[in-house]
Amino acid sequence: MTDRITSVTATVTTPDGQVAGISAGEQLVFGRGEDADLTVPAGPGLSRRAGVIAAMDRGAWVANLSRTHALYIESEGARVRLPRLEEQGDPRGGWFVRTGSVLVGSRAMLDEGRPLRLTVLDHARPDAAEPDDADADWAAARPAGDSTVVPLSLDPMTKLFLVALLWCRPWLVEPSRGTPLPRTPEIARAALEVTDAFYELELFDRDPAFRDRLAARVGEHLKVLRHKITERGLVRPGVRLSDEVVVDALIEHAIITTADLAHLTDPAWCSRQEDLWWTERPGAGRSGRR
Repeated sequence: MTDRITSVTATVTTPDGQVAGISAGEQLVFGRGEDADLTVPAGPGLSRRAGVIAAMDRGAWVANLSRTHALYIESEGARVRLPRLEEQGDPRGGWFVRTGSVLVGSRAMLDEGRPLRLTVLDHARPDAAEPDDADADWAAARPAGDSTVVPLSLDPMTKLFLVALLWCRPWLVEPSRGTPLPRTPEIARAALEVTDAFYELELFDRDPAFRDRLAARVGEHLKVLRHKITERGLVRPGVRLSDEVVVDALIEHAIITTADLAHLTDPAWCSRQEDLWWTERPGAGRSGRR
């Protein structure tokens, strides 16, 4: 708690109005347990030691401490689930705030409008003095120039994004997840449909060799997605990366969202994907979009 806001880097406001200040070089553990530095009035969806906020001269990191409960960040309308902070204190799965505010909490806290609010104060600007060694360990994982760091992002104007979107589409359309996920050949055929690749669609249905080549291309993209999921620590070590595990990670970390489905009916985006996938058409050259 503090009455001198100007002496701190960041403030944390609880749902019941408590305000805690964190100075550069300090950290604060929050949760619903009495052993947390900041006790949060929340239900069992929040762990007793849920997360940690570390302040520095240039902003603040927030990361998930819980082994059993999810912790989310909401910023500018996007919600991201944070991976668990590993025992060695590696913050690369966390969220960095340079300035401004984000909301933090369990899914229920965010849904019910009772989250924590983390605010990095204006005087914690990027032109402040260089961070000390303790801050450098936290800051090393964030790219310069970004106000926040998400675990993984995909450029919508890439083939990889289309593959990921088609892979996730059944669970985005049906959040109950009762629909089976598409396998590699099904994703490949869906890519043909999205890009209006009529010639290739006919070829896909009648030519096993072409179908196998296209499925292999899609399979390479799925391998890249699995690698990225593992590299960013978005699943626990040792977990088998089944289709369901990878798609769950893509959706839960807001790498692919329901809003992304709008791309599939956007003519400009579909045309760009057509250019990416079918710059050279076998046989009769490029077939126009019909």
